[in-house]
Amino acid sequence: MTAARRIRRGAGAVVSLLIVAGTFFVVTTPWESVERSTLSITTRPEPATSVLSCDGPIVAAGRDVDDPGALQVAAGAQIVSGTAAGTPEPVVGEIASAIEGADPTPSFSAEPVDRVRADLAAAQSARVSADDLAGFTASTCAPPAMETWLAAGSGLTGASDLVVIANPGDVAARVDLTVFGVDGRVAPDAGANILVPAGEQRIIPLAALALGEASPVVLVSATQAPVQAILQSTLTRTLVPVGVDQGGATGLPQTSQTIPAFSAVGGGDEPTDTTVRLLAPSDDTTASVTVTPVGGSMTAASFPDLALTAGVPIEVDLDALPEGRYRIEVQADAPVVAAAHASTGADAGSDFAWYGTADDIGVPTLVAVADGPRPQLALVNPGADEVAAVLAGDAGAGEPREIRVPAGGSVSVDVAAGALYRLDPAGGTLRASVTFTASDAIAGYAVVPADAAAAPVEVRPR
Repeated sequence: MTAARRIRRGAGAVVSLLIVAGTFFVVTTPWESVERSTLSITTRPEPATSVLSCDGPIVAAGRDVDDPGALQVAAGAQIVSGTAAGTPEPVVGEIASAIEGADPTPSFSAEPVDRVRADLAAAQSARVSADDLAGFTASTCAPPAMETWLAAGSGLTGASDLVVIANPGDVAARVDLTVFGVDGRVAPDAGANILVPAGEQRIIPLAALALGEASPVVLVSATQAPVQAILQSTLTRTLVPVGVDQGGATGLPQTSQTIPAFSAVGGGDEPTDTTVRLLAPSDDTTASVTVTPVGGSMTAASFPDLALTAGVPIEVDLDALPEGRYRIEVQADAPVVAAAHASTGADAGSDFAWYGTADDIGVPTLVAVADGPRPQLALVNPGADEVAAVLAGDAGAGEPREIRVPAGGSVSVDVAAGALYRLDPAGGTLRASVTFTASDAIAGYAVVPADAAAAPVEVRPR
């Protein structure tokens, strides 16, 4: 071996030893750590225009013997609408009726003010008395949505129920109707790929979707643009009309649902056909139903451990309750939808109503009270602490009054027909509904919570 080669090998060994020693030193030496938070940017998106769409007139089917499928307007609706005190009045729009020659159905919109979404509310009521159709309806004008659940109506003989879909926006919508019944989830041909042009309305008979179904639930799914959907229910027994209802929409599937109030009229020895309809859309589950008087704490009826098969609705018959107003709490291990049905009787002069579940109200919200008999506002507190809510008439300009809602409890407040109120949960959370009660007229609707100003969005670059 030459001297040069021995020198190179020696130098390589020394370098290797130095690398090993340096690595050991780096690994074993406690270096001071440096932490740096991820870069983020907080921004507030522009709030959207507030939009509400009303249900429109009561519609009659089958009046034309030469065209049994033809639809006619049976009674027009009275509408109450407005914005919060100190803000511009809403802009009234028009939705072309699906009934030839009928007046358009109104919609309402309000632009944001100072980067805050405008608080807007509207409600409607209608009454009809005819040989083939009789009863009273009241419903809230609701914002359009991409997903709406209609837990109401029937596909049995005597019912002439209609699914009414309105598009108050500027973009055409595609809608698919899915029916949940005794055979589970079904996608009927009559409910597939329905085109609802901007500013127009479509009406589909429930019998075309769920013929023979006693307790259907309809999912309205929209693409391209949101729509407003309702279910008009009518019932005739031995050629006698015994009620009508508009609305039928209920809250999105959740494990906890509240129906703040429904009216039981004519109870006692005679049952009033009061039921709770439940559906677990996706998973088998177990649910419980508890019925409590509004403003009370004693349980009026309880149904624990109800087995729900995914996709198959069930109805829970409530015992004949004493006359009054009650709230319903539903708890389940998987998301469910729920609605209650109540009737004042089965003879001429009777009426019925469907009552949907209510969403949480966590911000000041406008409440529109439709014109109708004995309107009352029910407030439910789902939280663990008392809520001292503030209710002010004239959309917030009137004299405010404090309403204390106990933890886990409810209260009832008389309100004026045709009025607009501002409900402030004062930092708490409430669920609320408006009901109307008479021997020949019952109805109710959940209060739609106002959207707060657009919440900040935190953007994290990757």
